Amino acid sequence: MAGEKPVAFVAERQIPPSPPPVRTGGALGWARDNLFSGVFNSVATLLSLAFVAYILAMVVPWLFLDSVWNASSLQGCRQVDDGACLAVINERFLQFVFGFYPEELRWRPILAFVLLFVAIWPALFSSAPRKLLIFSALYPLLAYWLIWGGSLWGPVGAVVGIAIGWACIRFLPPLVRGRLDEGLAFLAAVGAGILATALWWLFCVIAFEDALSAVLAIGLEPVESARLGGFLLSTIIGVSGIAGSLPIGIVLALGRQSNLILIKAVCVGFIEFIRGVPLITLLFVAWLLLSYFLPPGTEFDLILRVVIMVTAFASAYMAEVIRGGLAGLPAGQYEAADSLGLDYWKSMRLIILPQALKISIPGIVNTFIGLFKDTTLVIIIGLLDPVGLLQPIRADQNWNGIVWELYGFIALFFFIFCFAMSRYSMYLERNLDVGHR
Repeated sequence: MAGEKPVAFVAERQIPPSPPPVRTGGALGWARDNLFSGVFNSVATLLSLAFVAYILAMVVPWLFLDSVWNASSLQGCRQVDDGACLAVINERFLQFVFGFYPEELRWRPILAFVLLFVAIWPALFSSAPRKLLIFSALYPLLAYWLIWGGSLWGPVGAVVGIAIGWACIRFLPPLVRGRLDEGLAFLAAVGAGILATALWWLFCVIAFEDALSAVLAIGLEPVESARLGGFLLSTIIGVSGIAGSLPIGIVLALGRQSNLILIKAVCVGFIEFIRGVPLITLLFVAWLLLSYFLPPGTEFDLILRVVIMVTAFASAYMAEVIRGGLAGLPAGQYEAADSLGLDYWKSMRLIILPQALKISIPGIVNTFIGLFKDTTLVIIIGLLDPVGLLQPIRADQNWNGIVWELYGFIALFFFIFCFAMSRYSMYLERNLDVGHR
């Protein structure tokens, strides 16, 4: 009829979505789909909840409600309450953290630990200033000087050796490029750089340190390695092994796929030998056998030997993880790099390795976590890591008989570190969209 508004059969605007039914969305929907999706799952869920409730009913009062924090002995704890005797943690906390490090010098490892976060910031987060990578490269020598002390010119001499090696890698390839293939020229430069650095460290750095110390003595009070222990020792070995195993593992993985027979044979031999030997055996080699092969009178710090062996052990496993990432890339990625006219090193740096490392993130972090937990094995060679400190604590008559509190505290420490690495791995995977390539 004239004047009447026509009926619209097409929506003039988008209808807002309605919320899902309560039974299919939110917490109730998730619980229905994951916990109570069937008779068997429902029974298993209820039994699991009952078991968890039973455990918590025993642990929570023992650990939180009835625990004792202030007492001078285990018997003193039992006179107050029957809960967890956490007074031993309260009394021996600094010993757990620093071992037997001198009390008046503990500011040095604390400062080194704080600077550690500054050093790893640009390596873990892209938002950090790139210039901080220079500090990250120098941090290991700075941390060594802070923790062990001694003359400042020792770490400076080590930096000079690294600079000599870098100069060989940087300036030697152009000098031999006309005589050798570009790849061989680069490998020769790398070999010359490593050799020059090793020779400097072995024969020249001590003379360099003595000469400069005679002119200007700058240093900190030395601390023997035997004084280090507790979480400080575990952190030193774990962080050093993690930082060193990744680049060495990348080099070994690339070397294992090399077309040069000698390089491939060396990398394969190293990887297979290390993977075929238990870490405990390598630690015994570092502790006992290595001294037989050194010249008489040579002082080679035990912790440094352990760090080298742990790093070598983790590097072999890291190489296989990264090799798996390289094998997982489609052949088209290599062909695309060749079609762009990139040489081997540019294609690896710009195309192949970034993708292979993204694929390998779960395996890399899993190797890191295993390495950090394996630091407790140093107890067999007499180093007093957190587990090694339990024996002298329990040998004290005041705390003889205490078990659960000490092991639980150490387990909490390792859980925090390992859980943090796991969460960072998940953050990195989401940030790089590893699962949505």
